[in-house]
Amino acid sequence: MIEQNIDPDLAGLEKLKNAHQALREQIGRVIVGQDDVLDQLMIAIFARGHCMLEGVPGLAKTLMVSTLAECLSLDFHRIQFTPDLMPSDITGTEVLQEDRSTGARQLRYIQGPVFANVVLADEINRTPPKTQAALLEAMQERQVSAGGHRHALPDPFFVLATQNPIEQEGTYPLPEAQLDRFLFKIFVGYPSPDEERQIYRVTTGMPTQAVSKVLDGAEIPVLQALVRRVPVSDHCLDYAMALVRSTRPADPVAPSYAARWIAWGAGPRAGQALVLTAKARAALDGRTSVTIDDIRAVAPPVMRHRLVTTYAAQAEGHTTDSIVEKLLNDVPVRPGVAEVDGQVAQVFRS
Repeated sequence: MIEQNIDPDLAGLEKLKNAHQALREQIGRVIVGQDDVLDQLMIAIFARGHCMLEGVPGLAKTLMVSTLAECLSLDFHRIQFTPDLMPSDITGTEVLQEDRSTGARQLRYIQGPVFANVVLADEINRTPPKTQAALLEAMQERQVSAGGHRHALPDPFFVLATQNPIEQEGTYPLPEAQLDRFLFKIFVGYPSPDEERQIYRVTTGMPTQAVSKVLDGAEIPVLQALVRRVPVSDHCLDYAMALVRSTRPADPVAPSYAARWIAWGAGPRAGQALVLTAKARAALDGRTSVTIDDIRAVAPPVMRHRLVTTYAAQAEGHTTDSIVEKLLNDVPVRPGVAEVDGQVAQVFRS
């Protein structure tokens, strides 16, 4: 069975595919390598989700985010998270102002740095949970409540948070409820030898060439809506659901090792993320339907931060990534999926 009354705009898909290629080219003028990271960032943006980037210092995480915002003509604010940061330093605060002509006093809301299209929450785990929680409403509801009033955030709106995996002293791990709000958790790794040599050459020479605008900020919500119109077969939905349910130890479809290695499995939000990001991946590639390969490709960044492992898993050297990889190998794909997906694509090209 296929979703009904869906007619993806083929011209829009072609525009999105060309924009994807142009973004890669422009960001490549500033960022050396990190192709997989950039692809995952773009998938999250066009799927209208937030990202957590984890990597050691010096891997150009901040530069990558700011350059992407510049290419998309989006307002960019960077918030440096520190132990003394207060919630009002993020969301804003009300101040008492006096009208000099009448003497009347009234409260006026002063917007915080969260009021931007792209908010970089730098080293988000360095601030206490009270301040981390200030982002929860913004990320989920895309608004800020203050003084009994709701203040809408600009559209589009993304939180791209960074986290240093090395230092543990003076850090506050994010609650599971907040981690679940991030569509992707992306690992930013070290460059290859050739890439590192190029980094040394580029960054120690003359300033790099400025990047060009690829899209106008107002076009992004239109393309995000287009992504949601990409059809997905029941076979792909069933496979995404099987992956998610196999992480729950008490579920009948879970493999035997799930109870030993997983304390808490992924919830329905993980399945929603799998389907939506698979749609975005297909759309960025200019394709008119989702395949099993799309779901498999986005499974690690979608699920790695949504699983809570047991002490047994840690003792045996298993990480959430290794568990997800094993599930991808063990969870069966229904026969005939490739043929059905091909038929879906053909239907929506006609």
